[in-house]
Amino acid sequence: MIDVDVSGLRAVKDHTQLRELVGEPAPVVVAKDRGYLDEHGLAFLERSPFVLLATSGADGTCDVSPRGEEPGVFRALDAHTVAIPDRPGNRRVDSLVNIVDNPRVGLLFCVPGTEETLRVNGTATIVVDEELRESFAVRGRAPKLVLVVRVEEAFFHCAKAFRRSSLWDPATWPDRSELPTLGQVLKDLEKSPEPVEAIDAALEAENRAALY
Repeated sequence: MIDVDVSGLRAVKDHTQLRELVGEPAPVVVAKDRGYLDEHGLAFLERSPFVLLATSGADGTCDVSPRGEEPGVFRALDAHTVAIPDRPGNRRVDSLVNIVDNPRVGLLFCVPGTEETLRVNGTATIVVDEELRESFAVRGRAPKLVLVVRVEEAFFHCAKAFRRSSLWDPATWPDRSELPTLGQVLKDLEKSPEPVEAIDAALEAENRAALY
């Protein structure tokens, strides 16, 4: 791997140059954003077990974080409002820190085996309302926080990315042994004398204990 001086590469500098290169979107692409969740968006959301949450801090730094639930847990409170429980994690809370400073967020909802995705953009609020939190309880444990997103844009994204990547085709998946486990990554990072297997086992036990 080598360092590349990006400043020495030719780059697009403005909107006019960008449009000259890629052209204008078709009218149907512009019109597909209704600004709310219609019946198709609501049906997709109800079946989605996975969403990517994009945030940006006050200083402009960005972050994308995954959220996973049983289908149906990501909830539309109405056609203009989506609620997402915040389950226990590693307490870095990068996304939440960003939202406190800059509530603008982007959501990308996925449904396994479905090549289209649902994109939702809007403004997030970190809610601690007890009744709402309790409505998301799993195994008797309610989340401490719920993200409530006011929808400003909502539209489906086409299948090209999933088809190019063959993401849902198991025949294209790499052998798991070709990639390091998280235990191996942490062992190398911390120069730990612990065996990789022991670190992986401890991580798995922690994940199971803190799942909800």
